[in-house]
Amino acid sequence: MASVIQYTEFGGPEVLTLVEVPTPAPGPGELAVRITAAGVNPIDWKQRSGLRKTGAITTPRRPGSDGAGHVTAVGSGVEGFAVGDEVVLFGATGLYATDVVVPVSSALPRPPRVSAAEGAAIGIPAATAYQALRSLDVTANDTLLIHGGSGAVGQAAIQFAMLWGARVLATASPRRFDRVRSLGATPLVYGEGLVERVRDTAGSGVTVILDAAGTDEALEASLALLADGDRIATLVRGADAAGLGIQAYSGGAPHPLTRQQLAWRDEAMPVTLALMAAGAFSVELGPSYPLAEAAEAHRVVHAGVDGKVTLLP
Repeated sequence: MASVIQYTEFGGPEVLTLVEVPTPAPGPGELAVRITAAGVNPIDWKQRSGLRKTGAITTPRRPGSDGAGHVTAVGSGVEGFAVGDEVVLFGATGLYATDVVVPVSSALPRPPRVSAAEGAAIGIPAATAYQALRSLDVTANDTLLIHGGSGAVGQAAIQFAMLWGARVLATASPRRFDRVRSLGATPLVYGEGLVERVRDTAGSGVTVILDAAGTDEALEASLALLADGDRIATLVRGADAAGLGIQAYSGGAPHPLTRQQLAWRDEAMPVTLALMAAGAFSVELGPSYPLAEAAEAHRVVHAGVDGKVTLLP
């Protein structure tokens, strides 16, 4: 038997329940994986609470799209994987579990230098940051401002932009400045006077802005700092983007990602794992919880915590 976390109604963390189900077997083109670590993302609690609309619940919902583990069975037609292989999983469903079945397209080999928790922590943050910066066409000629630079997506965005040669400014609370600096960005405290601080620091001005914070201040400052709405994007306030004349990628946006943007998200995973294997990309891990304490993990992520939260089945 396998243990899984699921919910049958929208609500607070208490709707998450641990249940036993038959251990799944892979079909054609699939892998069975024993989960070692599962990443907990903000989208998980937003969907569970009903804040992010996902339609009526007709069958139990099982959260978790990012994880890591080892292969326990290989479905027919699958090449390149064998029982015992360590893998990173992304773009899957139901990974808050001990055992899962995933399409082979959702798995990549986990490099020895990358821990299971690190592998489980990168899926949504790295894919989101990489696709957003590619969509904004960030290059070495840019000065990028990131609102929310100390979060998982913000940290990934800093690192990609720095690797591509851009100059990066990032808002954060003062206690998080050291982390932002360690990634190569110039930290700026948010709050009153933000526009003036950015202008004083940027010199000739910022040329592209990524909002990973979603506050009114972040959006208002962005519009004051940069006239070209095509080079401002929000990852949080998608529903408001069109009215503000800026870009949005998911985050409640009414339009889906384009085929190219989806391809960039897929591309982000092997790129990020290769960088991590080379010591050129850093993941900040936060607290970890047993699978049975998924509700507490959701509470912590919702409240805000330093580093990426993981479940360890």
